[in-house]
Amino acid sequence: MLNVIAIRFFDIVFSLFGLVFGLPLMLLIAIIGYFDTKSPIFMQTRIGLGKREFTLVKFRTMRVGTASVATHLANSASITKFGNFLRRSKLDELPQLWNVLKGDMSLVGPRPNLPTQAELITCRDELNIYSFRPGITGLAQIMEIDMSKPELLAKTDAEMLKSLSVLTYFKYILLTAIGKGSGDRVKSDNASKKLD
Repeated sequence: MLNVIAIRFFDIVFSLFGLVFGLPLMLLIAIIGYFDTKSPIFMQTRIGLGKREFTLVKFRTMRVGTASVATHLANSASITKFGNFLRRSKLDELPQLWNVLKGDMSLVGPRPNLPTQAELITCRDELNIYSFRPGITGLAQIMEIDMSKPELLAKTDAEMLKSLSVLTYFKYILLTAIGKGSGDRVKSDNASKKLD
């Protein structure tokens, strides 16, 4: 219980700090994004704590009109050049600090899935994953396990949550900050799929 309270405290402090001091950078990204896609902010329904739906906010990295599917199913041809930079640098995740501040998410936790990902929802349900807030980063992201492997992802999430403490919370954030993991990946072989 103490870890949960401490982690939520750090979530609030760090997300508020990031939103305030990162505002100039986010405004710059939004302006460039506007010229890139005319719609720099991307919002999508995800499943969070207690299996409640919430609206996740990110910077748009794909063309407007691209099908709303899990990242590993997305068409890589839909990613813009600027969007590719945002994904590789993980800067597309910055608006999610708002989700963290609101309490929809934590900085560290299982990556929130779409309501349509039935197999992953079942796997996560069996391991009680929805008893925790979803996160921006975590063990699965660092190990580059994406949602194309629902059973492995759920087990990795459970492993992370079982040992989650203030120490491992900072460990995952630090590993992400130094470039470990690749963020939300779009597999290149999806370029041929007609998803948009």
